[in-house]
Amino acid sequence: MTSTTSVGIDAWDPDSTGDRAAVAAMLLAYHRQTEQEKGASPDELTARYRAEIDDPLDAFTGSTVLVARDRTETTPADALGMLVLAPAGDGWFEVKRLWVEPSARGRGTARALLRAAAERAEGQGAGLRLSVWEWRGAALALYETMGFRRVPSWDPRPGLVCLERAGTS
Repeated sequence: MTSTTSVGIDAWDPDSTGDRAAVAAMLLAYHRQTEQEKGASPDELTARYRAEIDDPLDAFTGSTVLVARDRTETTPADALGMLVLAPAGDGWFEVKRLWVEPSARGRGTARALLRAAAERAEGQGAGLRLSVWEWRGAALALYETMGFRRVPSWDPRPGLVCLERAGTS
């Protein structure tokens, strides 16, 4: 089934109960899937991940949380995905979390979130970087088609691939 969803990207509204609930639910799904892929129990999240889920506003202070929405719908509960964009210093912003609801995959939602993140970074003369687990082949392919290039790792955890996309200034 092909969808013609119109995806719009907004900065989340932490004062909105719907946005807080949607971001928390997406973070929970993201962390559970990641832990399961690593062979760990998806129900035993670290205190750091639990803190993100319980209070994303505090966990991502200084970051921008972008929310993808179906523009053909009118309710805030229709969040399709989210991305956390954090200042990383030295002319870079880092994508810390990227999640698209399974029902919204294949519609360009992740691409729209990444484009919005890149525009924000480039608007400040910065590049965009991220790390992704090596087993996430579809994600790696998407990042590379969007101009990200593999670079030496800045993260010591085994299995992470680091990528950067230079800014335009």
